[in-house]
Amino acid sequence: VNLRALTSWVGIARIFAVVLSCLTFSLVASTGNFGSPYGTWCMFTWCFCFIVTLLVLLLELLELYPMLPLSWDDFTSAFSMLAALMVFTSSVVFPSTFISSPCSSDYCARQAVATTASCLCFLAYAVEVGLTRAKPGDISSFLSTVPGLLKVFEAYVACLIFSLLDEYNKESGLMWCVAVYSICFIFTLFIVIFTIGRCLTYIPCPLDKMLVGYNLLALLMYITATVLWPLYSFRGQNRPNSCGRSCSWDKHLGITFLTIFNLIAYLVDLVYSSRMVFI
Repeated sequence: VNLRALTSWVGIARIFAVVLSCLTFSLVASTGNFGSPYGTWCMFTWCFCFIVTLLVLLLELLELYPMLPLSWDDFTSAFSMLAALMVFTSSVVFPSTFISSPCSSDYCARQAVATTASCLCFLAYAVEVGLTRAKPGDISSFLSTVPGLLKVFEAYVACLIFSLLDEYNKESGLMWCVAVYSICFIFTLFIVIFTIGRCLTYIPCPLDKMLVGYNLLALLMYITATVLWPLYSFRGQNRPNSCGRSCSWDKHLGITFLTIFNLIAYLVDLVYSSRMVFI
């Protein structure tokens, strides 16, 4: 038994994440109001993070993780980053969807406490990401470096873009943007999975230079999407007065901002990857 898995700063952060995620989905479940797609996503996020984090703690406590056919450090770094992003999204989506003003009833109070616990859970995962991030010069675990963490961020933002896609097959420019999102997501996801599965060593080319080339290509593709998506989405269109929660105009606006976020992420990724290779 490795008690340091529970007493180290990383272990303490994971314990807080387990407790807070459990508290969050328990409070939301007690209200019974999570039936919409947004509520289902939030409940899935909290339950998924609770289960995987608890499993990570048990495997490290019992020292069973060396038996797994994967890079444990890469897996835990990628998961903590993914969990931080998922919980952050749920912490924003849940109150904006389910909490109404004024909030005075016991029913609403439980939702507010659940939102607070979710925000604290995000902070716990963010602390874990900071504690496990590779120090400058340490590249033993790629997904714990800044480029590796950005890979997880890029893939997650692409998933958010896919969830908002609506009415894009009428314009060739929008179809090109969807192709950009899909191609970059697939390659980024392959890099993450192959890194965790220790399969990158079988690629018959210099991996570091290949990643720099891919980041440059993805950056150029996202530059075109950043220009074309708002150009074709909002050309001659104002926001409808009756634009509700599922309004296509709002979804296109969200995709525009997410595209910019991923463009910045690929730019930073390219800078860090180039420094690691050439400097």
